[in-house]
Amino acid sequence: MNNIWKAAAVLSGLGIYIAVVIFVCLYIGSLADEFFGLGGKGRLAGIFLGFPIAGYSIWRRLKYDGFV
Repeated sequence: MNNIWKAAAVLSGLGIYIAVVIFVCLYIGSLADEFFGLGGKGRLAGIFLGFPIAGYSIWRRLKYDGFV
């Protein structure tokens, strides 16, 4: 029963974590767009970099907690 609560605690925040990481990468890409005048390519790069960064971080967290 204790493992169920541990799993619920870890997994409950993953969706929010993914959204926050992607939003931060999108924001940094937006700043790069404004600074370098990339015409939207910085935001696109932020999205494409945000997903792998979030996925790797989640995989590391799940591995550390013993779920993987």
